[in-house]
Amino acid sequence: MTEDLSFRRKPLTPEQRQARDAARRVEAEKAMRDHEAAQKAFYENRERLKAERLAREAAAAKV
Repeated sequence: MTEDLSFRRKPLTPEQRQARDAARRVEAEKAMRDHEAAQKAFYENRERLKAERLAREAAAAKV
């Protein structure tokens, strides 16, 4: 069998490699910011719900 080499990638030039790495870095930083924002929103909501639950339980205990 002969090997089909038509799908092989051409090697990247140093400039292309730098551009690719810079784009990956920017995407990774954006993903980290998005993740941190989602985590912050989750924990803020969790604390809010916990406070509401504790307030309901305290009100129910008084009655």
